[in-house]
Amino acid sequence: MAKKNAFYAQSGGVTAVINASACGVIETARKHKDKIGKVYAGRNGIIGALTEDLIDTGKDSAAAIAALRYTPSGAFGSCRFKLKGLEENKLQYERLIEVFKAHNIGYFFYNGGGDSADTCLKVSQLSEKLGYPIQAIHVPKTVDNDLPITDCCPGFGSVAKYVAVSVREASFDVASMAKTSTKVFVVEVMGRHAGWIAAAGGLASDKDCELPIIILFPEIAFNKEKFLAQVDATVKKHGYCSVVVSEGVKGEDGKFLSDQGVRDAFGHAQLGGVAPVVANMVKDALGYKFHWAVADYLQRAARHIASRTDVEQAYALGKAAVELALKGENAVMPIIARLSDKPYKWKVGVAQLKHVANVEKMMPRDFISKDGFGITDKCRAYLAPLIKGEDYPFYKDGLPKYVRLKNAAVPRKLGEFKV
Repeated sequence: MAKKNAFYAQSGGVTAVINASACGVIETARKHKDKIGKVYAGRNGIIGALTEDLIDTGKDSAAAIAALRYTPSGAFGSCRFKLKGLEENKLQYERLIEVFKAHNIGYFFYNGGGDSADTCLKVSQLSEKLGYPIQAIHVPKTVDNDLPITDCCPGFGSVAKYVAVSVREASFDVASMAKTSTKVFVVEVMGRHAGWIAAAGGLASDKDCELPIIILFPEIAFNKEKFLAQVDATVKKHGYCSVVVSEGVKGEDGKFLSDQGVRDAFGHAQLGGVAPVVANMVKDALGYKFHWAVADYLQRAARHIASRTDVEQAYALGKAAVELALKGENAVMPIIARLSDKPYKWKVGVAQLKHVANVEKMMPRDFISKDGFGITDKCRAYLAPLIKGEDYPFYKDGLPKYVRLKNAAVPRKLGEFKV
């Protein structure tokens, strides 16, 4: 039997290290040419598979693929697209089989978060339900850090580092201006339901550099009176404070503070804009001068300040995905298993996709301080190793040198298919 080709694609919001996982997949597959033929990438995620818009990664040199490890964003394009159930849209699954057959694809590697795990699980069932042999392995990625079972998610450590560094630097700035100007700085970070990224802002303050930081978590219902009292007391004590607010913060009525009624492709509320809401509350009630910022894409695109731990884990899980496929595994996801905090040690484990898809991991209550506005020592012990180490990209003329692949198209063999 002829060896099978592999399909790799990126899904959901990209990160500073998702390309490191791509690098791990492609480099490892190239080392097993006796078992894996070509590695095709889907242009813009699963949509590339449905529309037969495939990229031949073999057209790019070993040096170009290696440079992916230092390049942010999604090298092959991503998408927010979730496959419906087989009964709801059998045509999509039949189309996938058509494309896989036409290009002799037997391995499917999908790099994404919770919704992507669900898509990967559905693809893994093609063999059982429609009789086409395919091994589907999910490669975890999400800045939200909300995938279950794995200790942490590639992409999170670098966002956490960016947020911790930014909050520390901004706090120094506010402190210097507080006497006659800004007393409160509000920064909005990502995190729809889980407050992992917001929690990282708490790392900005430690025993060697104590800073007045207030954190608003999605897991803690927002109480306006308690929040304003906390801000007022903090400013009166320190002269200023920084507020880290998760985009997913909800009021006691269960509604997002920043929900404007817009929905994304997955049907989730399109969030963003909670920072000015919170900042104006402070101004209206307390009269303090303020500044606010929304980290938005900057936090997940900041490869220049990526965590070395995060980069190494992202690559390792891409590599492990291929190794699992070669062992005959299907419907699984390689994970990070923590062995110890000090010294920080970890290994690669395996989780069944049926236990991962559509499950969110929230911040444990004992990671959040009793008053709901900070992190505990237990949370600090969990977070601290994930931002450790630097892994700077190469620079040229003062700017990071990132790679752009050829992304050479694979000739189509089938007719058009509309998604």
